[in-house]
Parts: sequence; C-alpha cells; structure tokens
Amino acid sequence: MTHADLVLTGGQVLTMDPARSRATALAVTGERITAVGHAEVRALVGPRTEVVELDGRAVLPGFQDAHVHAVFGGMELGACDLTGTTDLAEYLRRVAAYAAAHPEREWITGGGWSMESFPGGLPTRQLLDEVVPERPVYLLNRDHHGAWANSRALELAGVTADTPDPADGRIEREPDGTPSGMLQEGATGLVGRAVPAATAADRLAGLLRAQTLLHSLGITAWQDALLGSYAGNDDVADAYTTAAATGRLTARVNGALWWERGRGAEQIPELVDRRKQLAVGRFRADSVKIMQDGITENFTAAMTVPYRDACGCATANAGLSFVDPEALKGYVTQLDALDFQVHFHALGDRAVREALDAVEAALRANGPRGNRHHLAHLQVVHPDDVPRFARLGAVANLQPLWAAHEPQLDELTTPFLGGRLAEWQYPFGDLLRAGATLAAGSDWPVSSPDPLAGVHVAVNRIAPGEDRPAFLPEQRLDLTTALAAYTAGSGYVNRLDDTGTLRAGALADLVVLDRDPFAGRPEDIADARVTQTYVGGERVHDAG
Repeated sequence: MTHADLVLTGGQVLTMDPARSRATALAVTGERITAVGHAEVRALVGPRTEVVELDGRAVLPGFQDAHVHAVFGGMELGACDLTGTTDLAEYLRRVAAYAAAHPEREWITGGGWSMESFPGGLPTRQLLDEVVPERPVYLLNRDHHGAWANSRALELAGVTADTPDPADGRIEREPDGTPSGMLQEGATGLVGRAVPAATAADRLAGLLRAQTLLHSLGITAWQDALLGSYAGNDDVADAYTTAAATGRLTARVNGALWWERGRGAEQIPELVDRRKQLAVGRFRADSVKIMQDGITENFTAAMTVPYRDACGCATANAGLSFVDPEALKGYVTQLDALDFQVHFHALGDRAVREALDAVEAALRANGPRGNRHHLAHLQVVHPDDVPRFARLGAVANLQPLWAAHEPQLDELTTPFLGGRLAEWQYPFGDLLRAGATLAAGSDWPVSSPDPLAGVHVAVNRIAPGEDRPAFLPEQRLDLTTALAAYTAGSGYVNRLDDTGTLRAGALADLVVLDRDPFAGRPEDIADARVTQTYVGGERVHDAG
C-alpha cells in the first residue's frame, strides 16, 4: 500500500461533486487527491503522513477568481490606499499622510475611492490641491474606470481646456472648460501616461503581495483580466513569467491578453506570439480580454434604452460600444478559430447582446471548439438574452458583491436607468434557471477579493454586515450553486478541469474553513474564515 503524504480527517469534506457531495476525510499523495471518504481513509496514514485533524472544520475545493487584477491590486496595496472607507475627510487625510511619509515620491499615486463620496460622483482637483499642492496626485477610483487628479498632475500631463475628449472617454470640466480633476474611462490615460512607469521589481512585488492575500482567502487559481497596456496602466505579464520561472508563483493563473480597441484584426498575430511566449510553469495566457463597454455610473455602459437625467427624463445617451458590433463578430470568430478564449467585459444589456452575437457568429463559422468564452460583470441583461448563454455555451462570469443595495448602486446608477433596465440587474437566478454555466470573480481591486463575501451576497443579495432590504431577492442563488461558481465554475472557465471538485485524481487544490457554511444561517456566511489553503498538496497559507 502507498501511504498518503497528507490526510485531512474528522471534518466536513464538501466535494462540489454531485455524485458524492460530502465525506469526512481526504487523502493527498504528491500533488493529487488519492482518496475521498470516511474512516477507511485512515488506512492510508503511514509513518511520514501529515495528518490534519479538522475537528469539524470544512474542506472545499480551492476558490478560483474568474476575473481579478491581482498585480494591480497588489501594487495598490503598496501605494496610497483609499479602500475601506467612503468618507471624504478620510480620503484627504490618507493622501496627506501618504505624501508626508513618502517625500521621495515624484507622484502620489494609488486609488480605491468611491464615486458615492462626491456630489454626482465627481471629485474635484481643488480638494487634492488643498492637501498636496506642489506634487502631482493621480488616484484611480475603485472600479478603475475613472481617476481623480490634482491641478499639478493635469498641468504636467498637458491637459487643459483645449484638450479634446478622447473617443473612448471624457474629461469632466468646469463651466469655462477647465478640467475639473475627474477623468472618465479612456481619458484617464491622458494623465496616466505621464505617471512614472512602475518597474519590473514593482510589478513582481505587487504580484507576490497579492498572491499572499489571495491565498489567505482560500484562492488557489485565478484569471488576470488585463495583460497589456491600457490608459497608462502597465503590462503586468512580466511579473507572472518571472514568478513562474523562479518558482514563486504558487497559484495557477490564466492571463487575458488585452484587445486594443483602437486597432483591428492586425493585432491577432501578435496575440498568438504572446500566448506562446507567456506559457511558463503555472502561468499561461490563452484568453483575450475585449472590453465592449464602460460602466453605468458614468453612463458609458452600453444599453438598449437611453439613460435618464437627474430629472428622470430620457436622454440621447445609451452608452458606448467600444468595439463596433459587426467588427466584433469577425474578431471573435478569428480568435475562436485560433483556440483563444474570449473574456468579454459587458455591463450593459446592449454590450451583453453584442458579445453574445459575436459568440454566436463564431459558433456558426467554426462549430463548437470548447473555448469557454465568458461574459464578465453582467449588470444588466435583457430577458431575451438570458437563455442564449446556455444555448451558445457562453459562461456567465458573475461579480456577486455588486448585487446588493449600496449608495453607488442606489444613488448613482438605478435612478438613471431607463425603461425596465433597473429590473434586469444582476439576474443570477434567471441565468441559473435558464441553464447557464456560472463562474464567479471579484474584479479586485475594484471590490473585495474575498470569495466568502461574494458567496454571501449571491445567496442573500445583501452585503455582509448590512441591514438593508435584499436587492431583487428573486435573483438569489442557493449556497451550493454560489460555492460551485467560485470553484467548479471558475475552474471550468480557467480550463483547469482537474480542479474545482474534490475527487480521486483531481489536483489537491484545497481550502479549509473554520466551519461548515451549510450549518449556519445564510446571513452568517461571510463570518466563515479560511484556516488553510493548499495548492497541489502544498500548504500556501496557514492561519495558525
């Protein structure tokens, strides 16, 4: 008999495998699971076997994040961090404190602020000028679709009243045309490109910082949703290849290569070359990210019905389609034929429809190739398009934390959605009932990377710790489905078919929780904590 290297016993093994949903013990030999069962698994314990007594704790497949910006998030953790609050005075205190603590920094950069903290979601340059008047300040908001700059930053970047808006963005302005300090979408790059570039060492440090955090939350694999240069952001691919080549990448990562929306099919051969170059160890980049629209808060998400104004009247603006919908069909068909997976950013219902139309065109031209194209965010989905996900094999990539009442949704989004769009937000339940495959992610650093917080909202449609009504409660998911989206569903998207469920032969990517989430109340799901995380049988996090 071959003894196991690791046996976890005496707890609840939640396999996410419908054929055998629960067990009490699990054995690992090398990097794979060799047994799932009960008392009989103890027969695999030998003199060198590590035995973990669970004492009633729960073991699940490692969580996987199907849409995250890990390197950016890790770099922001080392910059001016405005997350965790919506208080304007606190933002300004942190900016001032960071500037004082880092007199050597030529620019003050960071981010994480929320639009709800400012009237109309629009911060001003004068607020930053009061606390840092001499040095440039450039701070991305929490969704990374906008940036807040002080006067010095605008001056150094050459952004003036005479600077035209880029085709894919908007400079917010004062009455005389002077830039107000808020930059939307592609306009962020006007200042972002002037920021001193991060070094390769900065990017690697950001990745390693992020990996430690993500492992502490039980995350064993993820899809990085942006590899490439966009609006002044760094291409972070070198951080992954360096970490993978030197054995420091302990997670399994698929990268989504950025589709430059100002270019066309001529970039596809470059993507093919990059895919080949970036395959190193546990890292690969066989997905292509196409950002089809913007976000609802600044009215750039593409809708089938125009937005309303502050008075509730219809406007002429129905958002932006960043890639021509007809051209999109051709691009996706070509990418699919080359076995790229397409990772769409699609928030508005028109963008969702355009992405599904492109997937349908590829399927019609190429036949089913199993590339597991997926649509991320899905804030608004027209009911006519809900059944198309299952029919086309398109995966619904959910960011569940957003599906709850909070000021950015209630004050800056819902009142401005025309027609019945507000009723079609985050239709997780409808997608499930229509047979769609569900994956899940965080979009961190846009929102918390904690999968248990995401599961909590998917089940309750209420944010953890909040005493608010449920948001469209008919769209709730059951706990099994929500956990499956963060495990088997995201494993499916990431093409990690030997992960996502706990079964003999699967990779031993595991997370141990301090409790069985099924044993408590739904409103307590987010209280569970990760105690250990394993990747390939190796412990990568231990809470002690």
